[in-house]
Amino acid sequence: MNKVVSSAKEAISGITDGMTLLLGGFGLCGIPENSITALVESGIKNLTCVSNNAGVDDFGLGLLLQQRQIKKMISSYVGENAEFERQLLAGELEVELVPQGTLAERCRAGGAGIPAFYVPAGYSTEAAEGKEVREFNGKPHLLEYAITGDFAIIKAWKGDTQGNLIYRKTANNFNQPMAMAGKITIAEVEELVPAGSLDPAQIHTPGIFVQRIFEGKNYEKRIEKLTES
Repeated sequence: MNKVVSSAKEAISGITDGMTLLLGGFGLCGIPENSITALVESGIKNLTCVSNNAGVDDFGLGLLLQQRQIKKMISSYVGENAEFERQLLAGELEVELVPQGTLAERCRAGGAGIPAFYVPAGYSTEAAEGKEVREFNGKPHLLEYAITGDFAIIKAWKGDTQGNLIYRKTANNFNQPMAMAGKITIAEVEELVPAGSLDPAQIHTPGIFVQRIFEGKNYEKRIEKLTES
């Protein structure tokens, strides 16, 4: 099976209005920059996007928000995006805020075929509204459902032509569990190498979870918030 595609535009073929997309990365680290740009250029709308962050105003998922291509965001941390805030307060964007660990586990569970699980995080907060509560070892837990997507769009440091992937440091966050939770998983990589080139002991995501892979270009790798001591 040939998994290599020539470009981000080719990689996102088949994504249509109204689909659910899982987008990896942590802050602006390890986000699929090329694929997001291709989505912006495609004009696809009414997307439900699952991502730990919502990008910033002029980068990452913020570009899709600017073009009103996202209908709903399922996220954990969204504090660096003024356009996200504006759309939320104006009632133009549906938002489901999920505790960070719970969001990661919901994606991991989706990839592992686990439909639901109980977790203590969020109990007695707004995140608990409408959710089933059960007590385990004297402590209340919320029922949380797994997340899967029509497509998972992720970024890795290295990948081979069979789709085996290695992430680098912080970029491993969310990319790895999301890679397993998409019906179709698109991987963009900084370096695409021949099959057999990667050390099997270093592989984070086996190629069985990846349907399309391409070598990206012109990565900016921005810093979400620059601070100086």
